Amino acid sequence: MADIEEARKAFERIDVDGDGYITAAEFKKALAQGGDWNVTDSVAEAVIGAQDLNGDKLLSFDEFWAHINK
Repeated sequence: MADIEEARKAFERIDVDGDGYITAAEFKKALAQGGDWNVTDSVAEAVIGAQDLNGDKLLSFDEFWAHINK
């Protein structure tokens, strides 16, 4: 089981604009900053889409937490 406080910190680092959602662009940027420059827009969109439970193409903290707390 993951630590929810650590998960919240990680989520906030990725959610650059602070709106409470991670977009595919924010996810891609976070991966690039971590050294993974090979992630395409379509891959980032697919990763977000796989975790997006309500189909809004955004990742809320609850969706993020549900995914990492499996």
